[in-house]
Amino acid sequence: MANLQLTHAPILNSSAQLLILPVNTAGTLLDPILTRAKTLFPDNYQRYYRACRDGSLSAGSCLLHKRTREQAGLGISSNGNQPSYIANLVISDHPYHPTRTRWLTDALIDLHHQLIPLVRYHGIRRAALLARPLIDNRLRSNMSNSSNEPLSKNFSVGSLSFNEPNVANSLPLDWYLDILPLLRQQLQDLPKLRIDVHVPKSIDIVS
Repeated sequence: MANLQLTHAPILNSSAQLLILPVNTAGTLLDPILTRAKTLFPDNYQRYYRACRDGSLSAGSCLLHKRTREQAGLGISSNGNQPSYIANLVISDHPYHPTRTRWLTDALIDLHHQLIPLVRYHGIRRAALLARPLIDNRLRSNMSNSSNEPLSKNFSVGSLSFNEPNVANSLPLDWYLDILPLLRQQLQDLPKLRIDVHVPKSIDIVS
């Protein structure tokens, strides 16, 4: 059985062999940790971005990237973490759209299938998952303007356009009721694997 542990520690300081990073199909990363990972692991980002551009990624999938020895070598960067694998968990179709239950469930199932051989045959024993993009409330914070008045039916944030009915049907999932139970349900039966789930400090860690 996998051991899921919640932590407030910085994920980029983790010594995990595998990083699990929630992403979208647009190739745009807004979370500051994801943008930092883009710089630290350019090989992974380039593969992910190409997949976004050629349309081969879909919400509810997982793009597993194996890093070469040179890319994952010790001492390349000062972040303290050079994982052997990075799993790009595709949980949304847009950087401003929160994940949906179906997308997250399907992405975790895909991740689970790909982790089985890594655990059994490649000695992967420790993974780290970045939880903040799963619970980011960015969409709601942008649904009102500086006067706290509702935005128009068709509105835009920067260069991004939205349609209000679509937004209303895509409210963020709840961490305690939706996301954490899904993580446990889909990942807990992985054998001999420790998964550190890195959550923001606003999330209580129950011992």
